[in-house]
This record gives sequence, structure tokens and C-alpha cells, in this order.
Amino acid sequence: MLPKQPISPNEAHVLIIEDHIHSAALFGRMLDFAGVRRHEQNASGREALKRADKMSRLDLILMDLNLPDQSGYEILNKLRQNPRLVDTCVIAVTADTNTATMEKARRAGFDGFLGKPVDPDRFSNLLTDILNGEAIWDLGDVRW
Repeated sequence: MLPKQPISPNEAHVLIIEDHIHSAALFGRMLDFAGVRRHEQNASGREALKRADKMSRLDLILMDLNLPDQSGYEILNKLRQNPRLVDTCVIAVTADTNTATMEKARRAGFDGFLGKPVDPDRFSNLLTDILNGEAIWDLGDVRW
């Protein structure tokens, strides 16, 4: 669920669920640059679910759809079943950038979509929009 009240990037708590180390590192650097001070990364969906449940606060999850142990869709379903995490904003992040995948993510209950590679020059603005409650459905060069 998108935030009901705007959240400043420097107050946001973000979890990155990404199995490709270079992509995870890039997201970490982009979050740092955007002013997010509290972010963590997990490569495994199973481990990310455990970590998300233990975090005292979680405002946003940036999640790859294609993970080795479970799909992003499966993880989203499990997140939505957890009363503590049911309202957490979850954005699908994938290199599978086409309208069919984006629509599947929308129907599955994701709160937004970012196509990879995410443009580092645009990321701060996209993140701010998300934290301000704006739905972002972005294939990279086309914004919906």
C-alpha cells in the first residue's frame, strides 16, 4: 500500500530484495544518494520475509520479480498475509520490462513497477514520488 502520509527519504526504512549483487549494490547506492539512511538488502525471498518481519519499521520494499527461491509474486502474497506487513508499500523491480509483466504485477497487488535498468538520474525523483504516495508504473522510458 502506498504511504498515506508523505515520508521523507531520510526517514524511510527500505528493504531491497534482489539476488543480483550488482543490482542490489546499485540500488543501495541510489538509496544513499537519495538520502535514505536506513536500508537493507536480501538476495533470498525466504530470508527477506524473515528480515521484513523482524524490522521495527518498514516503509518500502523494492523487490525483484525473478528470485532464485521464490518469485516476487509468491513473496508478495506471503507479505500480504502478515498483519504487520500487509500495508507495506511493495514495488516490483524487473528487467522483464513489458506492459504484460507490468499489468500482471498490478493485478497481483504490487503498489508500483520499476523497469531495470533503473535510471540513476531519475531514481531520486521516482523514490520521492513513491514515498509521497504516488503510484509509479515505469517501464523505464514510458511512465504510466
